[in-house]
Amino acid sequence: MTNVLVTGGAGYIGSHACKALRAAGYTPVTYDNLVTGWRDAVKFGPLEEGSLSDRARLDEVFAQYQPVAVMHFAALSQVGEAMAEPGLYWRNNVEGSLTLIEAACAAGCKSFVFSSTCATYGEHDNVVLDEHTPQEPLNAYGASKRAVENILRDFEAAHGLKHVIFRYFNVAGADPEGEVGEHHRPETHLIPVMLEAIDGKRPALTINGTDYDTPDGTCVRDYVHVMDLVDAHVLGLEWLREDKGSRVFNLGTGDGFSVREVIDASRAVTNREVPHSEGPRRAGDATKLVSGSTRAAAELGWTPGRSTMPQMIADAWRWHQNGHYEG
Repeated sequence: MTNVLVTGGAGYIGSHACKALRAAGYTPVTYDNLVTGWRDAVKFGPLEEGSLSDRARLDEVFAQYQPVAVMHFAALSQVGEAMAEPGLYWRNNVEGSLTLIEAACAAGCKSFVFSSTCATYGEHDNVVLDEHTPQEPLNAYGASKRAVENILRDFEAAHGLKHVIFRYFNVAGADPEGEVGEHHRPETHLIPVMLEAIDGKRPALTINGTDYDTPDGTCVRDYVHVMDLVDAHVLGLEWLREDKGSRVFNLGTGDGFSVREVIDASRAVTNREVPHSEGPRRAGDATKLVSGSTRAAAELGWTPGRSTMPQMIADAWRWHQNGHYEG
């Protein structure tokens, strides 16, 4: 089978991508240091432990598996942490990615799918964000992802590294078959935090900010199902293998949901109340982030068919009740 190197393949999105790659006929080779990932999540191909900063280790893995492409998910991604410790994000996300990109080019692996983020856009009030929206990140997380995008462009000019960049919005849901799911330590994403609060596994959910310029005062986000998201990554890989050139795609639904609307949807799906309290805004959070994904639909043929709020919550709730990782 054809190998694809998946950095962060033991994490939430990466593990779902590995499942999608396996279904598409590839062998996903997970490269992960297991700091935030889970050994139990690596079910669809081999695991190679290592750090992105370890060039010698990367060279070994490229030589052993000779992947046709890299799918790069490994990164730190917490906005609050990025505001408090920007150096950590520049060192991990940018230096680590640079080392990976250099190793890929040295190995002759010239197809690169990069997991970027809508956080590169920053704050654009009442604007549906598309690939032409100016990138003005509010925090080191978004800034570090934008920097890697720039590195990829430079390496294309110098070394012919073709790339597909996906800027995506809030990822939610879980594998409907329950083989992998979302499990962070600590958990900070809204939907799993909310489900843990519903289930009594954590204190009440805190709504971070109720004075945003939105209809109900809470910030608005565009949510996309993780299975839809990783389907797009496989389409992006095929795009590169068909030699269609480098491209940037947004991945979202074009619909925004406020925090209060997500709480209401969770109550309807689980038939349980969501214990919650109100707190101040978090530094670095934008008011509204909603995607325009017409390019992905038109050029990749991508349709986020599972990305309805009830479906995302239902799949996440099923995983929350039945799935877990131990190592």
